[in-house]
Amino acid sequence: MGDFSDKVFAQVRRIPRGKVSTYGQIARLIGSPRSARYVGWALRGNTEPVKTPCHRVVFKDGKLAEGYAFGGDDV
Repeated sequence: MGDFSDKVFAQVRRIPRGKVSTYGQIARLIGSPRSARYVGWALRGNTEPVKTPCHRVVFKDGKLAEGYAFGGDDV
């Protein structure tokens, strides 16, 4: 993955168990405040879901991305 994705993954790994963050918060924390959608795109390519807990990243209204949460619609 690229530098942006590496920053996203590193920040997501810092979210404690039982806590969540939004895509926008992750974008701001890595220094790209207007890149919330790109944070989602980077997390879509996550190949290590145990190491990088994407389910701790939610929309600003608190919802999960339904099409991708826990394996997608088919799971």
